[in-house]
Amino acid sequence: MEHSEDEQLQERLGYRFRDPKLLVTALTHSSAVPELRSAAESVGHISAIQDNERLEFLGDAVLDLLASEYLVSRFPQWSEGQLSRSRAYLVNAQALVEAARRLGIGEFLRLGRGEEKTGGREKAALVADALEAVVAAIFLDSGLDAARDLLKRLLFEQALEGGGEHIADSDRKSALQEFLQSRGQPPAEYRLAREEGPDHQKLFHIEVWSHGECLASGDGSTKKEAEQKAARAALQRLEMRPREINAG
Repeated sequence: MEHSEDEQLQERLGYRFRDPKLLVTALTHSSAVPELRSAAESVGHISAIQDNERLEFLGDAVLDLLASEYLVSRFPQWSEGQLSRSRAYLVNAQALVEAARRLGIGEFLRLGRGEEKTGGREKAALVADALEAVVAAIFLDSGLDAARDLLKRLLFEQALEGGGEHIADSDRKSALQEFLQSRGQPPAEYRLAREEGPDHQKLFHIEVWSHGECLASGDGSTKKEAEQKAARAALQRLEMRPREINAG
């Protein structure tokens, strides 16, 4: 990563690294490591190049901790169930992908040639993993306060722009299961109807079924997103005919 790019990403993050090597590691995908090590060794450098997988692991834990802390502090009246569903909403894969893309983090990834050719900079999983690694890098560089500040700006406050109550009930899949169970119906089953587009820009079409009936469908750039949309549509439909569901 060039120095100018390093500066550009730190500006977008609103954070300056004391140890810039942490940021470089956070942006290094495993596909790039063999090529980077080979290049370093060819000019006589001892290579200590690492990929971002360990940082991603740590970043996932930091995200969960700080999301939990944020919600407990912000919503003291909420139950454990509300807090748990809301945390899942704040740090779900789609939220991370959207935040990573707002930062343009894909521009700064260090990828192997094969991953580059298959559109790795746009792949949802790669950019989300890199964001988790960046969170861990900031935590290691300056501690929880710095990571907390970034996540509040980048994730948490974005999610709460429309007020907090909608995220407490954001897990539509759980809500649909509760709705069906309360009416003596079998649990919902999610089926992949089809998928479209190249690997780095997939669109998934999911159907939700119960009691031999397709209740609704949903589309999304991840299966989880499509399932949540299908569950939301199913709930809206079922809530308009609460007696009909018992007629199965």
